[in-house]
Order: sequence, then C-alpha cells, then structure tokens
Amino acid sequence: MASLGMTTQWTILLLLVPAVVATSDVHHTMDLMLRKTARLAKRQSRNMTIPLGDYFNGTDLQWFGNITVGTPPQTFSVVFDTGSGGLEIPSTACGAACAKQRQFDASASSTFVDLGTTSTEVFGTCIGVTPVVGSDCSLTLRAVADTVSVAGIDVSLAGFSLITNQTAGFTDDPFDGILGLPTSGDFATTLPSGSQFFTFFLTPATEGHAALTFASIDDTKFTGSLTFAPLATPASSAWRLSSSGIFVNGQTAPQLNAERTVIFDTGTSNVLLDNATATAIHSLISPDIKPFAPLPGTFGIPCSEVAGLPANIDIAFTDEDGAPFNLTIPSDELSLGPFEQDPTICQTLINV
Repeated sequence: MASLGMTTQWTILLLLVPAVVATSDVHHTMDLMLRKTARLAKRQSRNMTIPLGDYFNGTDLQWFGNITVGTPPQTFSVVFDTGSGGLEIPSTACGAACAKQRQFDASASSTFVDLGTTSTEVFGTCIGVTPVVGSDCSLTLRAVADTVSVAGIDVSLAGFSLITNQTAGFTDDPFDGILGLPTSGDFATTLPSGSQFFTFFLTPATEGHAALTFASIDDTKFTGSLTFAPLATPASSAWRLSSSGIFVNGQTAPQLNAERTVIFDTGTSNVLLDNATATAIHSLISPDIKPFAPLPGTFGIPCSEVAGLPANIDIAFTDEDGAPFNLTIPSDELSLGPFEQDPTICQTLINV
C-alpha cells in the first residue's frame, strides 16, 4: 500500500466525499475524485471555506487553517489531515514541550468535559520530509469533549484529544495541532446534513489562496471535466484508490505494472512507497538516483542533474465507469531540494 502525500508545487483540487452526501440533479466534475456519488451540488446556502496557510521551508510541506474550541472559543491552527482520524490540540498540561504552540486552557471553557482516558499516537511523519524512525513523531493524548467550530460549523460536545506531551519532531511546527478528516467516523459524521463532503485547493506558497471548503465545489478553481472514482475495497477510514500500475516517462517495469492501493493523505509531505517500487521508479528516471545513507529511507541525485531530467510519473486509476485515467506527477516535482547533510545532493520526492 502506498501513501501519496500532497507534495510540493502542485495546484490540486481534491474532493473527498464520505459515505453520506448531499444530492442534487447536477453532476459536476474535476480532475481527481475519491468517491462515486449520486450527484453533488455546486451551490449551497452557505460557503463554508477556511483559508489555508502554507508552511514553506524550501518546499511546500503542510497546509493549515484556524478552528475554535471551547466556550468562549479559543483559536487554534490545525493541519487538516485526511491521513489521521481525530482532532488533537495542545493542552496547557503540555508545558515546555508545546511552548511554540497555542495551548488549550480547559479551565477557561464552560462546556469542557474530561473523558479521563489517555493514549499515545505515533505518526508516519512529523512536519518535514525526513523518514520517521520508531516513535520519533509521537503524541501523548488525553480524551476530552467540548464545542468545536470549523468553517462556521459548530459541533457540540465533539470528542477530541488534548496533547499533554509531544516528541521533539513536532516542536517547530508552525501550527498547533491536527484535525483528521477520514472517510467516516470522528468529525466527518458529526457534520450537519449537506456538509459531509469537502474540497481541498492546495497551491504553492508563492501562489497562495489555498483553501478547504465544506459542502460546495468552487468551479473557478479548475478547468476541464471531473473524474469520479470509487474508493478501494474493503472499506477503510483512509481515502484509498486502487491503482493498476505506475509509468515513468511512458515506461513501466514488472514491479510497477501491478495492482496496488494508494492512500491520498493531505498530511504527508511526500510520496511513500515500498523499497522495490521506489527503486524501480528511480531506475527509470536516472541511474544516478541512489539511497542517501545519512538519512535511511531517502533517495538523492546530484542537484546539478535535476533541471534537465525527465521524470514524469503517471499513476493509473479507473473511474466509476471503468475508464482509465492517470494522476501525473510532473518532472518539476522530482526534487525536494538539497539535503542539509550534503547540499550538492537533492532529495527525491519518494521515501520508503
């Protein structure tokens, strides 16, 4: 199973539709869709849109926006993450470990409920493009409930987690927490009727105007027609599509010409693949792409070779009518920039 993160320098309109959707007689389309629906309305009574900021550190890594929690409301910036399941924000109990983030003061909220259970969650990435080793990226959590407001949508007694401790990999995050948007469960099923689908418009920091919109499709953000594709089976909380193969510059290989499931994860900074698949892709691009020993799980190529290197990666999918279509990662996405350990070598967008 691969995880296809929202990598750098793409302008992407990603429409994610949970099991329960609003219906209408209008069928609008876009370049990439994650679920077959009956019909989706372009216009709604409310346009529930959150402007998204973009963390930019030589590359575009995460998009995040503001929500409020508690009564009276306290404001937090969160990554809207289709790859995780719940809302997690720092608590005042986190103290120095969360010193650079805003911290929720439970004692200041008249609607706060402490559910009393604790847990630890380990993530596949922190904020950057360095592969995670063990539990480098983990949060200590306490289950609670309170009023949560997202894009003007108010949810009373929404269950979420307060971060009471975090590993150092999260220390420099320019945002406070994470709001998971899975296919079902958690926040997705608490949305009012007609709001259970949402669109991401993800752009580079240099372009701006990135946004997350609930319950409507902004057709000014794309051209051409939409492609509707069914989620992979069996059902999962992850946004998954079945892929029939991968092509590089129009070529494939036995390792790539195979069925696989791809996860669309707005919280992952690059593309994660198994080692055999990553190696096969790189071998079709250049023999000079090699594993980068100082950071196991990464690959690099001399930066001097990147500009003129053809590296179009096509991931093949099938729409709801059985017709094939590709998601193309263009050549200018190949490099994530120089490694800090060796600025002459540039990291590729694929990790293992």
